[in-house]
Amino acid sequence: MEAVFAPEMPAVGARERLVAFVEEVSEGLGQVGRRENALLYVRGLVEHGGRKSLQPTLFRLGEDAARYESLQQFLADSPWDPALLVRACAERVAPEIGVVAWVVDDTGIVKDGKHSPGVKRQYSGTLGKIGNCQITVSVHAVGERGTLPLGWALYLPEEWCEDGARRRKAKIPEGVSFQTKPELARALAGWAAGWEIPRAPILGDSAYGDDTAFRTGLHECELEYVLAVSPSVGVFGPETRFAVLERSGKRGRPPTVPRPDRKPESVRALAEGLPAEAWQTLACRTTPAGEQVESRFAFVRVVAAHAVTRDYLLPRWEWLIIEWPEGEEAPSDYWLCNLPEDERRERLARLARLRWTIELDYRQLKGELGLDHYEGRSYLGLHHHCALVSCAHAFLTLERLDPKARRPA
Repeated sequence: MEAVFAPEMPAVGARERLVAFVEEVSEGLGQVGRRENALLYVRGLVEHGGRKSLQPTLFRLGEDAARYESLQQFLADSPWDPALLVRACAERVAPEIGVVAWVVDDTGIVKDGKHSPGVKRQYSGTLGKIGNCQITVSVHAVGERGTLPLGWALYLPEEWCEDGARRRKAKIPEGVSFQTKPELARALAGWAAGWEIPRAPILGDSAYGDDTAFRTGLHECELEYVLAVSPSVGVFGPETRFAVLERSGKRGRPPTVPRPDRKPESVRALAEGLPAEAWQTLACRTTPAGEQVESRFAFVRVVAAHAVTRDYLLPRWEWLIIEWPEGEEAPSDYWLCNLPEDERRERLARLARLRWTIELDYRQLKGELGLDHYEGRSYLGLHHHCALVSCAHAFLTLERLDPKARRPA
């Protein structure tokens, strides 16, 4: 899969296509003035290099102070729903890219000061360390011919949610309360699942895969997943038998949930105890040059241990996917997966190794389209900015997929 980079846009043909695309997907914004502002903002993101914050963008576009005031209000305060724009872009572009998976992840946006909503010193995988930043959670469709953002949500630390003065300054709506990153990702995936786009297995790293409620929530919404988990995650192996225990006394409600006949073991311990014949070498990735990359995998049916310790959760069998490259001292990766028991093993291996493509999305969204350049201090404004960046990304994806359309008339 290729990264999508901003093309050198022909002065007439590409701009006309951009106008038509934004007019098509921005109908949900309502007022004509909002749609005009959306077009101008997306033009600035697509057509010009340099920093994509509002003031320098308008300067490069040759717009005056009155337009600056209008666009600033459009971003920070106008009550249009950013999810409507993201949905319209997704429904227009998703059928073109051959969707094979959805990916949940989060990215850090470096910030100075303490007034931007959600900013604090916190760990960011993007930075690889603790830094002063915001963190946005996102869901992306990954396809054979490109990628596509499906939703954005700003992570608000608990201290932000509990500080009324900071909330008011950042214009955080009253209904917004603290949610973990997996909770935000689950909500985004649930919304996108109701759109007219292809559903696909959801991929994520161990920050999401280790979360029992996240996996259970996706399963209850009939969403498939292949989620990385930590080596210490406990599971019950395929030999485990579950049975409902008899009531020990005359009082109390009788047991209804089947219980395991043994203690759980870590996924690493299970992997190390597998026989040699459990392992098979499979193609798990195709390079841009078309070469097949292989690795050694095992596939075991398990029940996650922490999913049977609460009375209202019944045992649920899943795939445990293990990668143990030849010559390595220990397995490199583990995934839990709720795809059907008869699923092809090579597809499971390829899905497990596909999550890295999200980095291509973030690279363009930040490096080319200014995802991390928003300088306002409005909670809604940041989400508006993310939606408009997604719109620019969707347009460029269509441009790359149809080179003929980019030729001057």
